[in-house]
Amino acid sequence: MTSQTSTRPAPDKSSAFAAMRSPSFARVWSGGFVSNVGTWMQATALSYYTAHLTGSAAWTAVVAAGEFAPTAFLGPIGGALADRYSRKTIFMSITAVQGALAAVLTWIMATSTPGAPVIALYALANGCAFAIGFPAFQSVMPELVPPESLSSAIGLSSASWNFGRVVGPSVTALLFAPLGIAWILGINAMSFAAVLLALATIKIPRRQVIPQAILASIVEGFKFVRNDAGLKLMIQALAWNTLWLAPFIGLISAMVEKEFGGGQNAVSWLITAQGAGAVVTGLYFAKTIERFSIEQVMTFSMFACPVTLIAYGLAPNVWVAIPALFLAGLLYFAALSSFSNIAQLRAPSEFRGRVLSTVQVVLGSVYAIALGIQGPLGDVFGVRSVTVAAALISLAGVVVIRVRNPGATRAVSSTPQGS
Repeated sequence: MTSQTSTRPAPDKSSAFAAMRSPSFARVWSGGFVSNVGTWMQATALSYYTAHLTGSAAWTAVVAAGEFAPTAFLGPIGGALADRYSRKTIFMSITAVQGALAAVLTWIMATSTPGAPVIALYALANGCAFAIGFPAFQSVMPELVPPESLSSAIGLSSASWNFGRVVGPSVTALLFAPLGIAWILGINAMSFAAVLLALATIKIPRRQVIPQAILASIVEGFKFVRNDAGLKLMIQALAWNTLWLAPFIGLISAMVEKEFGGGQNAVSWLITAQGAGAVVTGLYFAKTIERFSIEQVMTFSMFACPVTLIAYGLAPNVWVAIPALFLAGLLYFAALSSFSNIAQLRAPSEFRGRVLSTVQVVLGSVYAIALGIQGPLGDVFGVRSVTVAAALISLAGVVVIRVRNPGATRAVSSTPQGS
């Protein structure tokens, strides 16, 4: 007689929600989601505030870049710390710092009308904290789930960030006018408590670490990435994708103000559309790379995303831009999730923090540089024209590389060094 347990289907470990079977991951994900909603409420409000106050795409770009530029300098330190000390302690400490910074900004906004330089300084300080803490957070995620659920964890982590991008701007659109920006910032400050509470409830096994000077540890991490063909190619693809395509994220408010006639609600809906596309990617990423290889997903995303951004740049109004940005968000974050997946899978635990910090260094530094170029150019030639031109250059580069060397991307699927 066959028992019930023998006929029960095994859990689908490649499903989008497989990682949620881990209670620790589920708690951290939930706390992170609450904080992400607050983060995107603040990001939307500050982006509109800066663009409306200054009427400048350059200042909007400066504020957006301030959140990412510090990773070029502090990301390696964060990665080395994550591989040497308690990742949970590091991330909890940095989360508390970010909450305190958000509370200070709330007080400043409630008692005065700060100019763009003050907002930029806050963005820079918050970016410094993020740069040190994020490698620890990323390195913790694989320790909360079994190896077969790692792709699900990566996808759900991306979905949490981007679902916050959907909910946060929508809530901002409803509350900005009746409550004012100070209340939006205050809600974000309080949201960091959700992450701290979630992290306080989980236990992470101690790791065996070899004491090593921070500088030597950083250098060793860079050498590891350089000597791994798949990681080296992934970093090159990430840099190219970020240089030409990523600035559309930070320039949405400028696009609305300079090309679509302005309006805080329009900013919220466009950010929401982009976030909705990214959420879809997060939910289906694990299934997608099960059906197609990570190499195929990365390559297709890098080819198709520029096409959607060309459509966004040519859109005659906000309503046409919304579906274009939905697709752009879906494809851009499919590429970004691919890069993250490659880094996670190719890096052994003792190098994971440093490898992931290298990804953040490239992403943050190149994004800041690209915004610094495209923002001022948008003031001169129009944000619409700059977005289309950058997307065309990106698309042309991907096509040329693919035609000249069809096997150029195979390294990401090769056997990692040391395996």
